[in-house]
Amino acid sequence: MKADKEKVMRLLKTARGQLDGILKMVDEDRYCVDISNQLLATQAILRNVNREVLNAHLNCCVRDAFDKGDSQNKIEEIMGIMDKLTK
Repeated sequence: MKADKEKVMRLLKTARGQLDGILKMVDEDRYCVDISNQLLATQAILRNVNREVLNAHLNCCVRDAFDKGDSQNKIEEIMGIMDKLTK
């Protein structure tokens, strides 16, 4: 992985902490909107992590593949990721 590992780990640990908090909220039968807000916050963190990983992939792995003339594989990878992101 070419992304900033410390940043990715920090964000993932934050998301994990939020998920633990959400599980506790569900267990305690907390207010639905409060749980939903925490879910949205966790999703936002995960989107940021994914953006970080994909940006690094594009700037390193994909760029290297294009420089080496092996672009078709990476284009197909990116198209697959785009399909998943738009679902």
